[in-house]
Amino acid sequence: MTEHLAEPLTLATLAAQASMSTRTLSRRFRAQTGTTPLRWLINQRLHRARELLETTDLSVDQIAAAAGFGSPVILRQHFARVLSTTPSRYRRTFARSTEDAAG
Repeated sequence: MTEHLAEPLTLATLAAQASMSTRTLSRRFRAQTGTTPLRWLINQRLHRARELLETTDLSVDQIAAAAGFGSPVILRQHFARVLSTTPSRYRRTFARSTEDAAG
């Protein structure tokens, strides 16, 4: 799934690919990972967005699309909820901490 983060993934699509019902997929996924498929997907997308913010000069709009959030507004909402910051502030903070470590 991680190689398809930028694609619109739904539970129904994933369940069909796994040849099981959405309920069975959700139950088995949670038993194996301790989280729901949606929460896992959001966390993976956030991880990808953070990597891109740390390692590229892509705009927040481009990163939102590349990480599969669909829009920068949705990316910002998830960043605020999970990381208590904005993507731009995260990038600035990460850049400063990298400069401090190098200098």
